[in-house]
Amino acid sequence: QVQLVESGGGLVQAGGSLSLSCAVSGVTDGIYTLGWFRQAPGKEREFVAVINWNGVSTNSAESVKGRFTVSRDNAKYTTTLQMNNLKPEDTARYYCTLALVSHIRFDNYNPGQYDFWGQGTQVTVTS
Repeated sequence: QVQLVESGGGLVQAGGSLSLSCAVSGVTDGIYTLGWFRQAPGKEREFVAVINWNGVSTNSAESVKGRFTVSRDNAKYTTTLQMNNLKPEDTARYYCTLALVSHIRFDNYNPGQYDFWGQGTQVTVTS
C-alpha cells in the first residue's frame, strides 16, 4: 500500500524559510509524479507544485514561483518543497500527493488527478 508522510512544517515569521519533506513507501519503482497542495481553513485545496518521475519537469503555482522549489530524490523515495520568503498568505496545511504517471502533462492543478495523499503538515507564517 502506498503511503506518503510529510514532515517539516511549523511556525515561521514572514520572510523566513521552511523545508517540507515527504517520504514515499509502498511503491515498487520511481515511475510516478509527486505533487504538493495546500489548504487553508475555509478554502479549497490549492495546487502548489509538481515534479515528474526523474525530476526534469516541474510546474508550480504563480503565487509561489520564485519562492518555492520542488525536488525529489528517487534513491531515498522522498520529495522536498523548499519554501523561501514565506508570506502570511502561505499559511495552510500542506499535502504531499502522488500520481501513477511518469510525466506532468495532465491537469496537475486538479487534486482529483492524483492517486494517493499524505496526512499533511501545518505551516503557519506570522506577520
